[in-house]
Amino acid sequence: MTLQAEQARNVAHVLTAALPYIQRFTGKTVVIKYGGNAMVDEELKNSFARDIVLMKLVGINPVVVHGGGPQIGNLLQRLGKDSEFVQGMRVTDSETMDVVEMVLGGLVNKDIVNLINRAGGSAVGLTGKDGDLIHARKMKITANSPDLEATEIIDIGHVGEVESIDVSIVDMLVHGNFIPVIAPIGVGKDGRSYNINADLVAGKMAEILQAEKLILLTNITGLLDKDGGLLTGLNAERVDELIADGTIHGGMLPKIGCALEAVKTGVNSAHIIDGRVAHAVLLELFTDEGVGTLIRRR
Repeated sequence: MTLQAEQARNVAHVLTAALPYIQRFTGKTVVIKYGGNAMVDEELKNSFARDIVLMKLVGINPVVVHGGGPQIGNLLQRLGKDSEFVQGMRVTDSETMDVVEMVLGGLVNKDIVNLINRAGGSAVGLTGKDGDLIHARKMKITANSPDLEATEIIDIGHVGEVESIDVSIVDMLVHGNFIPVIAPIGVGKDGRSYNINADLVAGKMAEILQAEKLILLTNITGLLDKDGGLLTGLNAERVDELIADGTIHGGMLPKIGCALEAVKTGVNSAHIIDGRVAHAVLLELFTDEGVGTLIRRR
């Protein structure tokens, strides 16, 4: 058998192996939070775009929610403005919020849309301000006062959390054969714009859409046990135990909390996957092994 024939045979094998998964997920919605290394490495950016286009072509409905923290930080630095963080949240005054909107709603969002369209898809970029999509409220950060007898509210400016989502525009795009690409900016009742953590927006979007899956791309292999081994095939009860015993801690807590909330409110499964792996989304969807941590409802 020639090399070309062997390669063709391998392609056919891959396609037939993926068939049961394609059949299972056709017509279903998958919400993907896109960020981390997958968002800055050119090869990974292109493989992500092709993954999304392939999903749409085989009948799956991808909805992309993206971050952009490093890009915001880089532009603020170029403008001579320091970034300040409180409990992992960027302090966002009015000037910083202008930069956030420009980077997330403009540069990053349109770059992702362009990548998907160049790969053969039909993507449409949105922020939470479009079509009254994301209603936000100001996030309240509390910290213990020095006297340890009370807590104080720390004002971190235009940082919000999701109050509600109106998915009418997303449904319209999905059923019109488009791929929504959403920047996590919401609007409060006061008319102000708010910067919202992309994981939180993706989780809430998956919940409201009753998505089949929520996929969160990260810069690590997934959720690890205390010995550094990958944990997967977890249910909500097991995740609660891992939080209680300290296995899940620090920066992983909000991400796990978002995934856990999604599966508890109707999403069939949540996946925390390694975005540093080319075609990570397809590997998670169409193989038994996957490339990260799977959390199921039960």
